[in-house]
Amino acid sequence: MSPDETPVEAIDAAVENAVRSNRTAPRHAAKIRGDHDLNPEMGPPDSLREAAVLVPLVDRPEELTVIFTQRTATLSSHAGQISFPGGRMEPEDDGPEDTALRETAEEIGLERGRIEIVGRLDTYVTRTGFRVTPVVGVVTPPFILTPDPTEVAEVFEVPLSFILDPSNPQRHSREFLGKPRWFYAFPYPQRYIWGATAGMLVNLRDVLGAAAREAGEGGASSGPL
Repeated sequence: MSPDETPVEAIDAAVENAVRSNRTAPRHAAKIRGDHDLNPEMGPPDSLREAAVLVPLVDRPEELTVIFTQRTATLSSHAGQISFPGGRMEPEDDGPEDTALRETAEEIGLERGRIEIVGRLDTYVTRTGFRVTPVVGVVTPPFILTPDPTEVAEVFEVPLSFILDPSNPQRHSREFLGKPRWFYAFPYPQRYIWGATAGMLVNLRDVLGAAAREAGEGGASSGPL
């Protein structure tokens, strides 16, 4: 059974169990994904800069949600796009997890004491030259966010059930250098989540779908993510 064929309820139950009973070591990235997944002729850039983002799952009583940011329209790159909090890895950072937590605190004011790291997704390479490590963390309410107005126009949450909906993700295309460039997209009411962020969400779906299938088969999980 593919992730798209796995019932959303089963995936929800698996991730709820993984998130609420995190007793094992985080899973580390084992695969390289990227913009080239749907566009093999593009290939990843030769020179890459290290970066990390936080994929924040909010442990709300009614259901899990995912935090996203909308970048300000004045930024020099990816202006106005929807993304996860994160950024370049600095020399003083103690690994991708430290980068993701630091950037999250700087961008939206969410302190690391409210976040429990549960694992990593696969490394994601962007055509703009970044090798991004997506770090998954569980956020425990209540919390107050204070977005940096120079970087973040808005912070919002999307139900995890929307990300796991079988009708998502969609494959869209735009012309780039005279050729169609394909990418994943998650159209959400009045939002358009696409590009690298959407690619990481596809990876998250794959991981949670595998966890749900394993749980359904009665197997022991090797870790939450």
